[in-house]
Amino acid sequence: MTTIPTMVVTPSTAAEAYSRTAGAGAAGEDRTSFGAAVTQALDQAVQTGQEADGQAMQALSGQGNLTDVVTALSHAEMTLQAATAIRDRVVQAYQDIIKMPI
Repeated sequence: MTTIPTMVVTPSTAAEAYSRTAGAGAAGEDRTSFGAAVTQALDQAVQTGQEADGQAMQALSGQGNLTDVVTALSHAEMTLQAATAIRDRVVQAYQDIIKMPI
């Protein structure tokens, strides 16, 4: 059984990654908003799941390569785990903010 590598995301590394994404455009282009970046990330996560599903369907029909199927499913699983971890962090941050005294 193989272990799935874990990734620790701290607020500073998340901010750095976001600033690299937001600053990637040319000087004259509009910068991506945080909401648009989250939407794009979720769309990519859904696309990853759909690609894994397509690979699995090809394998069931006898046309797919088993290595490609396992790779696609592993990638989709890691994407889902990352999305779940981010969601948990956002919920925890929200709960911490709600608990702050006024």
